[in-house]
Amino acid sequence: MPAETPDPRLRTWSPVCRAVALLLGPYAEVVLHDAATDTVLGIWNPMTARAPGDPSLLGELDELEPAADGVYGPYEKLLPDGRRLSSVSAVLTDDAGRPPAVLCVNLDRGPLEQAAALLAGFAAPTAPRPEPLFERDWTERMNDVIGGYVRAHGRPLERFGREDRLAVLRELDAAGVLAVRRAVPAVATALRVSRSTVYTLLTDLKHESET
Repeated sequence: MPAETPDPRLRTWSPVCRAVALLLGPYAEVVLHDAATDTVLGIWNPMTARAPGDPSLLGELDELEPAADGVYGPYEKLLPDGRRLSSVSAVLTDDAGRPPAVLCVNLDRGPLEQAAALLAGFAAPTAPRPEPLFERDWTERMNDVIGGYVRAHGRPLERFGREDRLAVLRELDAAGVLAVRRAVPAVATALRVSRSTVYTLLTDLKHESET
């Protein structure tokens, strides 16, 4: 964090830089550059040995392709240790339209990539289910039917209508679940409805099959 200074640009932008650094720290470096002298005005959560007063090495701002809002990125950068950064640069302008400073935020992508790899590992393809272990477990068949219907139709249980429940009960019947004693209470719980609702729907299915 920079020392106290009378520089008006730091007085203006330090709260913004601190806020971003606090929100994203310790994974983001925030740098305020002096566009006129091409030096670092202030740096928060530094990822390298840079300090205020060091060269910024930004290049010529007037060679940048114009951006409607003065913001460039996100673009990729690398640190010497191989870490990948996602960076955004904002050219700050004064009342006269001059660019007195450039604000850069460099986000370390390492923790995000590690988290993504971990989640991808959990979502990796699994081995086939050992069916002999489950052939007598009718609750597994029930869950497969109901969960499969939810996923196939993209509709949560809370939004099931009568036709959805009837369709599920037809599948459960075909899978032999409804022939199991005490299946109705379990089906009612899985569908998040009352037992009486399930019994009513089963009566409707019976009448449907008789017509």
